Order: sequence, then structure tokens, then C-alpha cells
Amino acid sequence: MTPPTEILPRKSHLAALLDHFSRVEDPRDVRRILHPLPEVLFLVVCGTIADCDDYEDIAAWGAAHLDFLRRHLPYAHGVPGERWLTILMNRINPALFAAAFADWVRESWPEKAGLVAIDGKTSRRSHDRSAGAGPLHLVSAFATSARLVLAQEAVPDKANELAAIPALLDRLGAEDGLKGALVSIDAIATNPAVAQAIADQGADYLLAVKANQPTLRAEVEAAFAEAGDRLETCVDLDKGHGRLEQRRMAVLREIDWLDGTRRFPGELRLPGVACLLRAETRVERAGSTRTETRYFISSRSLTATEAAAAVREHWAIENRLHWVLDVTFGEDQSRLRKGHGARNMATVRHFALNLVRAPADKRSIKSRRKLAGWSPDYLQAVLSSGAT
Repeated sequence: MTPPTEILPRKSHLAALLDHFSRVEDPRDVRRILHPLPEVLFLVVCGTIADCDDYEDIAAWGAAHLDFLRRHLPYAHGVPGERWLTILMNRINPALFAAAFADWVRESWPEKAGLVAIDGKTSRRSHDRSAGAGPLHLVSAFATSARLVLAQEAVPDKANELAAIPALLDRLGAEDGLKGALVSIDAIATNPAVAQAIADQGADYLLAVKANQPTLRAEVEAAFAEAGDRLETCVDLDKGHGRLEQRRMAVLREIDWLDGTRRFPGELRLPGVACLLRAETRVERAGSTRTETRYFISSRSLTATEAAAAVREHWAIENRLHWVLDVTFGEDQSRLRKGHGARNMATVRHFALNLVRAPADKRSIKSRRKLAGWSPDYLQAVLSSGAT
């Protein structure tokens, strides 16, 4: 009889965190290092969890909680001050740091993601007018069910988001990280190259069809109009606070016309299309009515109920990630503009957000951060969550 496969214990999030910090390349001369890089990164992540949103607060928190920090690393020379934190975080290679983050997520949360939403966000005050540099723009991947940031790529501005998506998919797809997932992206990525890149990772795509693909949009609209009653549909109602919202999802599987032999300039042909989706929304509030119709294309044969859930989950990246980073972590107020500081601190916030969300806790993210700043025991619980 074949012996059962040995199941190796998973590291706690803390052990994996310190392990990956030790792999980040330190740009300094080893003969002059008083504060090793893992100590610096651990301080910055802990301070960020503990409701500190700038280097001055992080340094002050570290000095006040040196005993806590020394539970995990030596800190033989104490903690660096604000100036040294600024210098060090500006010098760390942001690509290597982002790769360490993605590896840590994959190791600490090995379960496969269900739906992965990809979208971009601008840190509005990170521009440097004196150097002619625009604000930092990050394209992030977010596992909507687990509420985890999976990885991110920086681009010069929103117009360059498309260039970052293939690199982000490659990073996410390492070790079959995307196999079996449904990847949703807004209309900027509705093109054959991105669709094929998703398929190459063993995943399915859910892509929006908007006015920036006028020919495809017109044909999709016409196909739904022609289908009439031959559509699988579901209806969902939400009401509360004087607002009534009705959402109707329709799925069209008669897509043979997408695989025809016709060719014309600007034709958009996506690989492996399985269905088309139409999401109709009607909102009544304060005596007024607003309607909206959106279209999507997917390589997964979704039911109407599955499609409705997936379309709604895509927008979770806005209120469960971007909104939290802006409102709870003050990302839009950050004025880091020199060196690599803005990119590296964006990665630190992703580390912190994933850790703060890890424990089963009914408190808000804001309350968890404040409690972590007040109570070393609670901060320890946040850091040590996960299987050991």
C-alpha cells in the first residue's frame, strides 16, 4: 500500500514575512550597516499596521515598542530615525520588494484564488513637479473572496496600465498561482494578447466590452437583441435607505458568429470565448431613476447567477482595496515623492492590509490598526495568524 503523502506544516505569516524580508537585496555597503534591512522592513510593516502613516510616526512607534520588536529580531542599535527610514526606503529596489511580497502571499495563502480582479490606482499626492514626475500609478491584483492583495506592478500613468498587465499575470501565474481562477479586468484589457496571456496561465477571463471597442460593442448589442427570449437570466433586488436597485443578468451562449471567417480592419477576436453577458441595472432613489447596461465577454461558461456574482465581485477591488487604502491607510495623502519611497511604501501597505485582515475579527480595519498600536499582544496576534 502506498504510504500517505506527508503534509508539511505551513509557516505562520510572521515566519514567512521575516524569511522573505531576508531575501530582499540590501543596496548598502555591508561594512557600514547598523540597521539590517529585515529589521527596517519589519519595523515599517509593524508601524504601518499600528496606525502609523509616515516615517516620523513609524520611528517614534518603534522607539516606544523596542521590546516588542526585539521579540523577533535583535535591533542591537535600536531603531533608525525618520531620516534614515526615508533614505533606506528610497533605495530599496521596488521590483525586488514587490516580488518578495508576491512570493510571501503565495506561500502564506497557498489556496487558489477564485476570482482575481485587476485594476489600477493613482496615489494622487506622490507627484514630483520639480522633477517633472507624475504621481505613482499601481496596477494591483486582488483576490475578491479572500480579500487579499496578490501582487502589483507600477506604471508611469493610467494610460500605461495595459503594459503592466502581462508582467503582473506572469508574476501571479508562478507555480500555477492562477490555474483555475477567473480573472476580471476592465475594458482597457479587452484584447487578444491579454486574453491569451490569461489563458496561458490556466485561467479564464472576464473582460468588459465598452465604447472603446465600438465594432465589438455594436455586434454584442445586436446579438442580444436578436436572441430575444432565448437567454438565460437572473434578477437580483437590493433595497434600503430609500434606494431600490434591480440587477438583471443575461447570458448568451450562441456565439458561433465570433468564430467566423470574416476579416475586416480593427476586428477583435478573443481566444476561447464561451459566453457573452449583459448586466442591466435600474436604480430608483428620491423619485429619480437611473439605468445602465454593461456588456462582458468570458472564456468560462458561466450561469446567469455565477455571472452576476462575478461582475459584482470585480468591483470589490474598488471598495475593499482602493477605498481602504485611501480612507483607512491615508494613501492619497502620502507625499512621498523622491526615489523609490512611494512604490515601496505602497507595497508595505499591501503587506500590512493582508496581515490586518488575516485574523477572524469583527472589528473594522481602522479599529484593528488602532488596537495594534495600543496593544503589543494584539499586534502579535495579527502577525502570528496562519497555520504553524
